[in-house]
Amino acid sequence: MEDAIEHGIVEDAVVAESFAQSQAFWDLREHIPLAQAEERLNIEHDIAVPISSIGHFIDETNAIIQQTAPGARMVTFGHLGDGNLHYNVQAPEGVDAKQFLNAYQTPVNAVVYEQVHKHHDSISAEHGLGQLKVDEAMHYKSPVEVRLMLALKAALDPDNLMNPGKVVRWQEHTA
Repeated sequence: MEDAIEHGIVEDAVVAESFAQSQAFWDLREHIPLAQAEERLNIEHDIAVPISSIGHFIDETNAIIQQTAPGARMVTFGHLGDGNLHYNVQAPEGVDAKQFLNAYQTPVNAVVYEQVHKHHDSISAEHGLGQLKVDEAMHYKSPVEVRLMLALKAALDPDNLMNPGKVVRWQEHTA
């Protein structure tokens, strides 16, 4: 860590010095989604970007989001060691969350997904594609990736019993 700071790779860091401090760090991280839920509706993204691109991705995407949805508040956390980010966008202070969501969800999603694509990774990470990202996946994934996903789904779940229609439902999109 010291070497990374000296070489400008890391600006600031805190390393747990005890088990209790380690638990306190995890407790803080685990309470982020709960605190965010208190804010009510927000635009959520479960994405992955290369570890080496995380800082640049966040800085660049935050700036574009501010142009797209002025005053928006970003809540970014996750498993930074593997590139998995929960990149969430909340309404500005004092703005109705539902109105913000209705007005900005589509353009904010487009910005985030384009940025992820630019940084060569995935619009879905640990929570998968679900039903909400099927169209986006068809836009960003190559036909080879789609065929591979379908083949894996068919091999692992030939009777389509596991989460039918939610993990992969591109059959109607493929020839």
